[in-house]
Amino acid sequence: MNQDPILITGIGKRIGLHLARTFLGRGIPVIGTFLTERESLTDLRAQGADLHCCDFLDDPQIGLLIRTISASYPGLRAVIHNASDWLPDSGDAQTDLEPGDIMRRMMQVHVTAPYLINLGLAPLLTSSSATHADIIHVGDYVSGRGSTKHIAYAASKAAQDNLTLSFAARLAPKVKVNSLAPSLILFNETDDAAYRESALQKSLLQREGGLDEFQRAVDYLLDSQYLTGRVQHLDGGRHLKY
Repeated sequence: MNQDPILITGIGKRIGLHLARTFLGRGIPVIGTFLTERESLTDLRAQGADLHCCDFLDDPQIGLLIRTISASYPGLRAVIHNASDWLPDSGDAQTDLEPGDIMRRMMQVHVTAPYLINLGLAPLLTSSSATHADIIHVGDYVSGRGSTKHIAYAASKAAQDNLTLSFAARLAPKVKVNSLAPSLILFNETDDAAYRESALQKSLLQREGGLDEFQRAVDYLLDSQYLTGRVQHLDGGRHLKY
């Protein structure tokens, strides 16, 4: 039986790559977007993934992506919005962008791009051959807490959570729309020991969640018959750490 594919944005590394490999291993077709060519993408293509280079800072490229997918597939099982950008606020040595440019960039990647994709691909989701289709926004723990060093990023993730509410109401009952708000799923290879220890102390469970745990959370949302319009936290009990 042919299955409708799952679209995963930001597929080249970490969470997006793990999700893609898992779904492909289950025989589920995967469409993916990426910004930078990586060796991992060669492996995904060899497994049959349909990959598209798309810069989410560019609305015309997003429009082309939507038209290409719409012309290629009769339906979609899910859209997982994993693509992300993470910039500190102006004044940090990591960026020379002005504050307004940082905010516009965060909002473009985390809000405008998912908004356009959800609207543009809604007909494919509602046409899914599955009982229901899904949209999952990959958010962040800071969307409900704020951040002193990444104000624009946190604000854009909070706005993304609001997309979850609006699209859940708009696309029901055929399409369920939810958000995952993770914290400390996977350290970066460049994180030093001091940073890792400090980060681990911020949650009750004091460990990384891990990519398999994130996959289980995604599977739960996809399998659920009754959950929509919710922000599901995946943070190791960080909200109870004082």
